[in-house]
Amino acid sequence: REMAEESLFQNLLEILMKASSEIEQAYKESCESVDVDTCLLLVAECFRCLRNACIECAKNQHVMRNLGLIATSVRLIKVLHGAQMKQESLLTAFRCSLQFLGNIAAGNGDSQNSIWKCAFPDLFLTCLTYSDEKIVAYCCMVLFTCLNSEKVRDLLDPGNLTVPLHVLKVYKEELETEWSFLIVTDHLLKCPELVKALYAKLSNQERVTLLELIMAKISENNPVTSEEMTVFLRHADFLAGCFQEKSQAVLKLTSAADAKDEEALVAIRLLDVLCEMTSTSGQLEHLQALPGLLETAVDTLRLTHLAGKQAANIFTATQVMTGQEEISHPAVGFKSHLIRLIGNLCYKNKENQDKIFQLDGIPLILDNCTIDDNNPFVNQWAVYAIRNLTEQNERNQQLIAQMEERGLADSSLLDSMGLKIEKQDDKLVLRCVRKKP
Repeated sequence: REMAEESLFQNLLEILMKASSEIEQAYKESCESVDVDTCLLLVAECFRCLRNACIECAKNQHVMRNLGLIATSVRLIKVLHGAQMKQESLLTAFRCSLQFLGNIAAGNGDSQNSIWKCAFPDLFLTCLTYSDEKIVAYCCMVLFTCLNSEKVRDLLDPGNLTVPLHVLKVYKEELETEWSFLIVTDHLLKCPELVKALYAKLSNQERVTLLELIMAKISENNPVTSEEMTVFLRHADFLAGCFQEKSQAVLKLTSAADAKDEEALVAIRLLDVLCEMTSTSGQLEHLQALPGLLETAVDTLRLTHLAGKQAANIFTATQVMTGQEEISHPAVGFKSHLIRLIGNLCYKNKENQDKIFQLDGIPLILDNCTIDDNNPFVNQWAVYAIRNLTEQNERNQQLIAQMEERGLADSSLLDSMGLKIEKQDDKLVLRCVRKKP
């Protein structure tokens, strides 16, 4: 590779230009004098040579770019697409051309800029919507390699928003998951304005897909820079607002006929993401201070709990499982996650602890301290929430103590939490009791 001379690449360029002209002429004029298959095979071999010569060789990348091979390749791809034929020789040439663009762009900012100038957005739209999975995959590779923070902002233009929308569609339809996944998690999610613009354009099914990708990103254990944290906090603001607006859509799931209501599925996934966000310290403090989020969580828990008591549905506590069945309903665990979110929002936060008292949320949480096959681990999350609500909060402790005295709180339940009611100077006090191992 290192010993290849410029004249070699010049010869390959001339072959590609001539082949491109002949292929275009053959398809436009149905010219039978041109052996199209032979031309396509020649094109594929040229691109294989160029592709291999680019690997970890900045010298060759620069020579090819300066000769104009990027612009020629983009034009040739347009010719191949315009042929509207799916013969194997054409697909092979098409695939090899994209592999070449991916390799000439790898680790080379100048080549990335040149491809962006020649190919964005038309070529990416052409290839992302192509019927061949390998072409879609290689297109995603090229797009991922070329993107940076500046180019991501180009996607914000309403005319260019179609590109990231198609990337999400590619991921959702599992045409090619690795590169499309990385485009979203490593590039698109770094721009909160773009995420907001995309979300507004997506169907509810596609929103679920985007939220799953956000969940994957925030679940990473990698250290977070201050810049990344700022981005996460902006995502948190936006998603919390979406949840506050759409949380009650989950009540549609009380009807068996609406078990797959797409708006309700979005609300469920939003809650999952918020639970994950509040499990991280920097994002937790931010969400704890967000107006209305805690109230929405309590109100939604109250409404779903009431709906489950009024009629038999997915929100009704049940203990009929034998351990072998598997419930596939999308709302399984929803109340558990609401209580988890409430517990997180009250962690070492006196203002939110007091807010739960004012919202009469403590009796509601205690009423969910039962084994419920529709809500795995609800008992554990309720215990966690009560502990966070009572930590260094005498008023909440006294409320639970008074409930126990009046028979409104199960003493065995409190015991399972490691809590015990004691009387001191005619005053009921809730104490934490350390259990012996």
